[in-house]
Amino acid sequence: MAGVLSRAITLNIPQLHPWNVSLQEAAAIQSDLASRVSRTSAVPESPRFIAGMDLSPPDSNGVARGAVVVMSIPDLEVVEVGCSEGVPPFPYVPGYLSFRESPVLLGALEKLTITPDLVLIDGQGLAHPRRFGIACHVGVLADLPAIGCAKSILRGKHAPLGDERGSWSYLKDKDEVVGVALRTKDKVSPVYVSIGHKVDLDTAMRYVLASSKGYRMPEPTRLAHQAAAGRMPQRRAIAGPALSRMEIES
Repeated sequence: MAGVLSRAITLNIPQLHPWNVSLQEAAAIQSDLASRVSRTSAVPESPRFIAGMDLSPPDSNGVARGAVVVMSIPDLEVVEVGCSEGVPPFPYVPGYLSFRESPVLLGALEKLTITPDLVLIDGQGLAHPRRFGIACHVGVLADLPAIGCAKSILRGKHAPLGDERGSWSYLKDKDEVVGVALRTKDKVSPVYVSIGHKVDLDTAMRYVLASSKGYRMPEPTRLAHQAAAGRMPQRRAIAGPALSRMEIES
């Protein structure tokens, strides 16, 4: 555990804009921040920690739980789970998922005592109408390498790919490559991988495959889904409360 402690740090994520905005304001924010996305990999040569993020549906009081599960690489053992709760400040609108989910997810990320080398998010990165999906948004605000790994396509089309694990095909929006369709398990529907921030597409594919463990979704995001639903015990690398409530004005 001494090696884990040496990586301990508290993220202080800036709020560059309000979250409770109109659709027009949200689109303008996405378009503005898209210029900050880096498509060059800043993932360390030998990364130690990869994290997955997910958000639960709101409960009867409108409160959702965001979870971040940090796992070691390459053995994929859970080393920390951080959660935060809050009322999503934005309705569900395709193309604007980050305005609904990011505030609570970023709150969970700030609870960690370990800074992940790479973050996987169940959603889009550049494969987005304004090239700024939730993986880009979280990556830019947290200043972390981030990958979008979605279960469905928001933007783009791809050619057929082979049935075996590791088969892939470029996801193109008109003539622009915005991601890849990647099969993570033999004869199972592919996932749709795109750059979020500080990562290139080859690196994104490599770590999605490296963190997949016999399921369609990579293990970090699969476990984050369970943690957000309350089906996974909290775990900390350093003693302290794992779950806190983040109040977000709706």
